[in-house]
Amino acid sequence: MPFIGLGLHLVIAVFFAIHAVRTHKDMYWLLILFSFPLLGSVVYLFAVYLPDSRLQHTVRKTAASAARALDPGRELREAREAFDLTPTAQNQMRLANALLAAGEAAQAAGHFEACLKGPFANDPEIRLGAARARFHEGQIASAIQLVESIRQETPDFRPEQISLLLAQAYGYAGRNEEARTEFATAVNRFGSLEAKVEFALWALRTGDRETANTQYRDIEGAMRHWNKHTRSLNKPLVRRLEQAFAETGKA
Repeated sequence: MPFIGLGLHLVIAVFFAIHAVRTHKDMYWLLILFSFPLLGSVVYLFAVYLPDSRLQHTVRKTAASAARALDPGRELREAREAFDLTPTAQNQMRLANALLAAGEAAQAAGHFEACLKGPFANDPEIRLGAARARFHEGQIASAIQLVESIRQETPDFRPEQISLLLAQAYGYAGRNEEARTEFATAVNRFGSLEAKVEFALWALRTGDRETANTQYRDIEGAMRHWNKHTRSLNKPLVRRLEQAFAETGKA
């Protein structure tokens, strides 16, 4: 029996080691995982694996939405104060994200570009933020170039966000066949509301009513099973979609 327990610990450690290698984590995690198979795996689970997971992302998104509803300007104020007090790369990135969320794409882009010139220039999180800022500022070609490089160098990093941003950028660049392929891949692989909404919005902009209506019907079917909390959380996305259909005439 002890051998069975030891074997299970090693299997779990190997699982997390594969995750660490595939997501380009620091190699010291391998030493921790195999030097302390049980304790190292527990630490990796809470320090790395869960924060990278879809569940953790959903929890953070829900908490952030609630905080913004109660005090919309709080995060931006606190991010400014933190950066003014301690102008580290982490605080600058936090400020850049807060500016982007507040619709200040130009200011956000400036801070992200500064981060790209620092010691964390290759951090995929910073590069994704910079790509999003460039996209919202209208630097579409530059955003595409950066997102494509992130995908090539770190293919397992935030695949849904990368796919959606790339699809949207392709669409605004007029590369509609590539946009369609990327949107369809995102919807089929992840099936999220955001992917379906963005696919439908792109389809409406390009005059593809059939695709837009297909995505809308899928969303309507899912909405019938939502509880009150889910409806509240997804209300902004649904409102965007309904407004777009209202403006173009729903078929």
